[in-house]
Amino acid sequence: MNVIKAIASYINKSAEILIIIAAVCWGIIGIFTRQLSSSGFSYAEIAAARSIITSLFLFAFLFITNSKKAKINIKDIWVYVCMGGVGIALFNMLYFRTIQIITLSVACILLYTAPFMVVIISAIVFKDKITLQKICALFIAFIGCLMTIGLVGSGEISVTGILSGLAAAFCFSQYTIFGKIALRKYDPFTVTAYAFGTAGVLLIPFCDFGKMISLMGESNVNAVNLLIIGFFLTLIPFICYTKGLEKTEPSKAMIIAFVEPLTAAVTGIIVFGEMLSLVKVSGMALIFLSLIILNRRRR
Repeated sequence: MNVIKAIASYINKSAEILIIIAAVCWGIIGIFTRQLSSSGFSYAEIAAARSIITSLFLFAFLFITNSKKAKINIKDIWVYVCMGGVGIALFNMLYFRTIQIITLSVACILLYTAPFMVVIISAIVFKDKITLQKICALFIAFIGCLMTIGLVGSGEISVTGILSGLAAAFCFSQYTIFGKIALRKYDPFTVTAYAFGTAGVLLIPFCDFGKMISLMGESNVNAVNLLIIGFFLTLIPFICYTKGLEKTEPSKAMIIAFVEPLTAAVTGIIVFGEMLSLVKVSGMALIFLSLIILNRRRR
């Protein structure tokens, strides 16, 4: 029995590690999106490219290793339309609109209201328990996120920006919710492939592919950055996150993903030379504290 418990514990911990790896990858993606944006790519084009590249890699992998996994029941298409269309495509469009209206720090904070939404929806759909431990970890992580990004002194905020940011957060939460539903029947690779494939198709109308090809021809750096975003910072983290969802409650997975803004803050310090204040350091400590609380076993 002890051996079985040890194996189960390892599987659960490895699932949490996979989610942390995903969050770290998402946290550094800004380095490459900034370069692409300054080169002339729109945010919709970056989102479409990363979705298409990711899905192509995944479908190629599925057909080479096990073609049966590339097949889904036509009745389940709605799950991928919701997961890819809402959780990826619509989320990207709303979030990129939000950061054009309000500051990036405020937009990021609004995005991280998503865990609250996941906790509530998971309690209704999956009957997840809203424990005191989970609530404490969530609020501590959120406060830590506020401090890490430095929301204080942001000034007046547009109502349109707030509504757009909250809508983006809701869409972001749906990837987790519908991902959990899809994983009941399909392999994580299948789920991720169809989610991104759907997102890529739905984003095509917002893209100027002639311009994109021209920009990649002008500089190999643009093509390399797109491949890095599509493979290392989208394919790998989403596989990790989706795989981690198999052994983790959706609400818990979203709380663990608070590592993303922490990573973004550290990236800003190292890459862009942003100032490291005591408030930010304290915020990072709170995010780590929330993870400790979340993973502490109840006696």
